[in-house]
Amino acid sequence: MQFVIDPLIATKILKMGQRVRWRDPAILERGIDQTCLVLDDGQEDTPEFSFLVIGDSGSGYHRNHNPQRQVAKGMERHREDCRFVLHTGDVVYLVGSDEYYYKNFIDPYQKFLVGGEQSERICYDKMVFNRPFFPVPGNHDYYDLPLIYGLLAQLIGPLRYLFRYQFELDIGWHGSYQGDVYTRAFLDYLKALSGEALNRHLNFHYTAKTSTGACLRYQPGVFTRLPNRYYTFQSGGIDFFALDSNTFSAPLPLPDTAQGNVLRRQLEQQRSQLEKERQQLVETVLRLNPADLQEADQLDDLHAKIEQLGEVIKDIDQQLVVDASTVTDWGQLDWLQERLIASWRNPERRGRVLFFHHPPYVTEVTKWSQAQTLAIRDRLRQVLDAVAQEVSDQTQGRPIVDLVFNGHAHCMEHLQTLDTGHADAYTNWIICGGSGYSLRRQRTEGPELTEALGFAGARTVAKSCLFVGRSGQGSHKRRPYSFLRVDVKAGCPPKFVVRPYVSEWYQREWQEYAIEPFTL
Repeated sequence: MQFVIDPLIATKILKMGQRVRWRDPAILERGIDQTCLVLDDGQEDTPEFSFLVIGDSGSGYHRNHNPQRQVAKGMERHREDCRFVLHTGDVVYLVGSDEYYYKNFIDPYQKFLVGGEQSERICYDKMVFNRPFFPVPGNHDYYDLPLIYGLLAQLIGPLRYLFRYQFELDIGWHGSYQGDVYTRAFLDYLKALSGEALNRHLNFHYTAKTSTGACLRYQPGVFTRLPNRYYTFQSGGIDFFALDSNTFSAPLPLPDTAQGNVLRRQLEQQRSQLEKERQQLVETVLRLNPADLQEADQLDDLHAKIEQLGEVIKDIDQQLVVDASTVTDWGQLDWLQERLIASWRNPERRGRVLFFHHPPYVTEVTKWSQAQTLAIRDRLRQVLDAVAQEVSDQTQGRPIVDLVFNGHAHCMEHLQTLDTGHADAYTNWIICGGSGYSLRRQRTEGPELTEALGFAGARTVAKSCLFVGRSGQGSHKRRPYSFLRVDVKAGCPPKFVVRPYVSEWYQREWQEYAIEPFTL
């Protein structure tokens, strides 16, 4: 039995659409664009502004230290200077349950919430942000928990407390209910309204005007809901596009050929071996004493390895079940294509930024070669290639998008693509997925990513320029958790000054430092 359940893509699309009343008659008759919001924060919309970026933050306490709270403290020092916060997904681990929203989100980020000084009184579905907070859903925000595991977690709860049970997993009775908890926390949950109540709500909150129709007015301190799981907004002449990559991340199907059958058998054998390795690690964990400081550090490492193996196993499982009938969210990708073209044709727009969960390019040890990573790369390339065909006369050699932020890989990394043969060439990609959960190392194969060219060999398509993740061994192991501040400069094309900040857990003490800024 699977430890967690990832809903089918078709289920995610259907359920999320129902929750926001996607294309409901009451919405269509008002000409409302449910994929757009206007940032009404009372600030002048100037070409120079700053914002923060975090991701993969939603963990609870680690043994006697809390990485996420430490990162949040660093962010608080920049709160007044930054216009908004982007979150690259995985808001609450392990399965997006409302049982852990207080501990894993509300309490750490209390300074960004109205009434945060009494954070224990804030319900997960009643949050109002005092600074704009723009998340995208991560895979853990969609996960569910089989009933048997929920029951087991409750049964062993007292034993876990009495015996300091070594697995400090944030697991309660249930999971996210197929993303329902994330929707209630961050999106405008129109499903709960009907009749006159729905009419009043739409007439009050969907009063902003854009070229695509009426849209939601996002007001910090008053109403901070998002219109949809993917959406767009602008600041300082730059269009920001938030995507739900969970619905276009399915691996490409294995070919229905003799070679495909060989690949399938190889994956099945690899999965079996990984399961054995994971079970051996679990047995080792159960022999360790978390009260012993040295063994506690070892437990953290083993926990990370067990999680890594679990993710590789899940990626193999997805490859084994995917077939030609597996859904890809082309509706969302078509929307992105249309909006990017419109952005390039709008003389008031000087740049474009994407942010979503799964990275197309990354050198983190568990993600760089995953089938999901390659699938995301392939589908995003299709969109950017189509946009390039339409606006090539306007780009003047610029990439289609200026900057892409992702999470999912538990690190901070800056990569640049080279000549990929596609419209994602010469683009800057930043992974911000090391803001609180278990950190990962860089792959041993090095900073350059290559792609096969059939009989022509391979070519280098991307290079890692900076990697901040787990490093060192034993007592010299470093765990640098991170967030980003990005300062946007005036001009066209815009310049982005990226400032990484680190809270490092080293030799059982916190060290705070900034990494040298770089300009893109």
